[in-house]
Amino acid sequence: SKHWGKPYYFDRVFQSNTTQVQFYNAVALKIVKDVLEGYNGTIFAYGQTSSGKTHTMEGNLHDPEMMGIIPRIVQDIFSYIYSMDENLEFHIKVSYFEIYLDKIRDLLDVSKMNLSVHEDKNRVPYVKGCTERFVCSPEEVMDAIDEGKNNRHVAVTNMNEHSSRSHS
Repeated sequence: SKHWGKPYYFDRVFQSNTTQVQFYNAVALKIVKDVLEGYNGTIFAYGQTSSGKTHTMEGNLHDPEMMGIIPRIVQDIFSYIYSMDENLEFHIKVSYFEIYLDKIRDLLDVSKMNLSVHEDKNRVPYVKGCTERFVCSPEEVMDAIDEGKNNRHVAVTNMNEHSSRSHS
């Protein structure tokens, strides 16, 4: 008998010519809208080295056509805030950390290593001691991401000499 391998099942397969905005609208937009209505949401990219995780999640942070999921989420959050009653006050904080070899490191302050995950009184997880930077615009968020990206661990693998071995 022939061995055909393991079957895999998918909700959807995207063609290679799918644009960043098409992918965002199909995969992430509903989650972002739910989060803005008070629900929790997670968007997680998983795959082998060079499979397109960074391209999908970040893309080009500063190019409106090529930006990935994260910068589009940031834009949608700020658009939502800008559309609200001007008498409302919003405080937005950004943290950026990596999990590398099971250790959590603050990417906005690399002196903070071996951080740990805790839960607040509402059972919401957070990284204790991680930098929380107040931001007032999408550009300030992108600046924080750029800063953190420069502090990520990069290790050599057989697949890609610049592959990241961390999750951020």
